This record gives sequence, C-alpha cells and structure tokens, in this order.
Amino acid sequence: MTVEPPNEALRDVRVAILVQNLPVPFDRRVWQEATSLAAAGADVTVVCPSDARHPVGEFLIDGVLVLRYEAPREAKGIAGYVNEYGVSLRRMAALFNRARANRPFDIVHFCNPPDLLYLIATRAKRQDGSVLVFDQHDLGPELVAAKRMPLPWLFSSIARLFESRTYAWADHVISTNESYRAVAMGRGGFAGEDVTVVRSGPYREWADYRPTGEGWHRGRRFLLGYVGVMGRQEGIEYLIDAVKILSAERGLDVHLALIGSGPDRERLESHVREQGLAERVEFHGRVSDEQMKSILSDADVCVNPDEVNTMNDLSTMNKIIEYMALGRPIVQFDVREGRFSAQAASLYAAEDNDARSFADAVERVLTDPATAEAMGAAGRARFQEELCWEIQAGRLVALYAGLASRPAAVRR
Repeated sequence: MTVEPPNEALRDVRVAILVQNLPVPFDRRVWQEATSLAAAGADVTVVCPSDARHPVGEFLIDGVLVLRYEAPREAKGIAGYVNEYGVSLRRMAALFNRARANRPFDIVHFCNPPDLLYLIATRAKRQDGSVLVFDQHDLGPELVAAKRMPLPWLFSSIARLFESRTYAWADHVISTNESYRAVAMGRGGFAGEDVTVVRSGPYREWADYRPTGEGWHRGRRFLLGYVGVMGRQEGIEYLIDAVKILSAERGLDVHLALIGSGPDRERLESHVREQGLAERVEFHGRVSDEQMKSILSDADVCVNPDEVNTMNDLSTMNKIIEYMALGRPIVQFDVREGRFSAQAASLYAAEDNDARSFADAVERVLTDPATAEAMGAAGRARFQEELCWEIQAGRLVALYAGLASRPAAVRR
C-alpha cells in the first residue's frame, strides 16, 4: 500500500534492508518500511530468511526486490543459537554481497535481533561508503536477562559487546519508542539528532475492520485473544492460569485463542493439558493477517500478559497497537511502554506477574460491557490519530531523504 508520495531526494537511492528474525512480507514492520521507501522513490532490496510460507528465492513484490535464503532450524540451547546465527549470517552475507556487486547500496538498514548484522553491513560501509542505519527492535542485554538463559553474566556481557559494536558502526539509529531512544543516546553515545523514533503499527484501514462472523468463540460465551511470540518472557503461563481461575473459580465460560508460535509453545501446550484446559485454549499458530484480524476482532478482550521486567518495561509490543486498531479492550500487566501505548484502552493488573490479579482485570472487562466499549473506542481513536503506520512512514521517509546525501562516518 502506498502511503508516501515520491520524494525527489530518494529517486534512485539504493537501499538494502537486512533482517534475520522473520521473512518478509510476514515481518510487517520491516515490510512497511521497505514498501514505504520504495513508494517514495528508493530502489529497495530486502535480504531475509525463508519459512514454510515464504520460499527461498528472488522475488519482486510491490516494487521491492526480496532475496530469501534458506533459514536454519529454530535454535534450542546454546549450541543451537550459535549454529542458527552462524548459518544465517553466512547465507545472508552471500546474498547481500551478490546484490551489492551489481551496484553499491547508498544506505544499508539492518535490524535486530540479533545484534550481529553489523558484521555484514560494515563491509558495504568500508568498501562502498554506504550509510548504516540500525533499526533497533530489541534490547539485547535486557532480552538475555528476560529469557533466563544459563550463565546470565556471560551472555549479558556478550550481548553488551555486540550491542556496542552495532552502535559503533551505525551512522543513525531508528528506535521503536522513546525508551529505546534514551538507551541509544546513553549506552550508544548518540546525539539526539542521530536517533529517530519510528513506531510500529498497522495501516489506518485496520480501524475499519469488522468481525467476519466466524465462530472463534468455539461455543463459549467469552473469547480472550492473544497474538505474539511464545517465549518465557511473554508471560503466557500467567494467562493460562488466569483462564483456569476464571473458568473453575469464577464460573465464567471463557475460551482463549493464542495466535503465534515460538520456542516455549510445546511447554505451554503441556501446561494447558496439565491444567485440564485443552477444551478452552486453542493454539492457532502463525496465521495470515486476515485470519488474525478475524480472531482478534471477535474477542471480547485482548490480552498482553508480558511479565514485568526491564525488557518488557522498555519495549513497545506490536500486539497492543494491533488490539487498539481493531477497537478491542485490553488487559495487561503495568509495563511502562505498554501503558504509554494503550492508555485508556487498557486495564492494568494490580499485582505484577500474578495470574489471579490478571484474572481480576479480565473479569472486570468481561462483566462490564459499557466499560469495555469505551476502552475499545478510546484505543481505536488513539491509533487512528497518533499510532497508525501512515504517520510513522512520514517520519521514516523524511529521515531517509536527509540521509541520502550524508556521507558515512565510522563511530568506532
């Protein structure tokens, strides 16, 4: 979708976007960045992994050249992460170097996680004079702590090292919120003018979406909707336990729809069975945007059980903006950026990381339709007026128009 008119400053400017976490167009933020820059006149190439729905190969999609390499198996354990990242970097570098051999890139935009893609981007900076833009989606050291990895002191030190090298090579940082911007200015040593906030969010048209009438409630009175990664730090176990409290103790006929996948899914499925909730909790896995919107828009309340920790406190979760775009009331724990995003669209559990407190807030929404309706309306309005992608795309294109004539400068 075109949201920005052509910008003369970006005409024929060659941009590479490197992303290892997800393929495009599935990675919505990266895809919206790529298509917005292409619509503004830039020549955009994205190098990313493949998956079952996004095959290996070279594709021209919506004016963007997409180069996908074969992704290694999802990592489990320390050896798995080393193998995944090593294989991914080699395959990504091969495609990127082939693309820049035809014509150098003016700007190389690389995303985390992991904080390793500077190892690929720096070659273009040294040899071609490319400007490097670091699109910081996560805080590496805080993410290590949130995942509760073994030897936390060691892996936190490694994460800080890679983050510092990424900052050192970048000419500009794109942050997803003001908290991340403060980290880039503090730990990264960037001046304020060298860090730009470009938030994540869907297009404004999401606010016009209405339920399709499909039976996602599965015969239950109430539906709780969740979308996101399934990892330890996402707090989904609190959510499952809250469903047990709501159904077994409070007598509420609830069903939970979980959209997404991740390394913790198998354990969570076992937990659901152990709690006797197999008929009340449905794992949908990764689905299309249309199916996701259908499920979430049918939900009586959408939930964000991310546990309260430093990582989640500083991070803006895409799910919150998506819930708001669809006009759904939200329940979450009280994390800083989650509250900033949702404001009056959400209730906040009184106790951090507590399933019973989370269940209390969900029950309040489910049993007070007037409050739920007001919350949904407040979220949709805030999304349309401040958080939709059209507003963020304008900031991105303006930034790139300024960077297009800027020489690279190594900050090591």
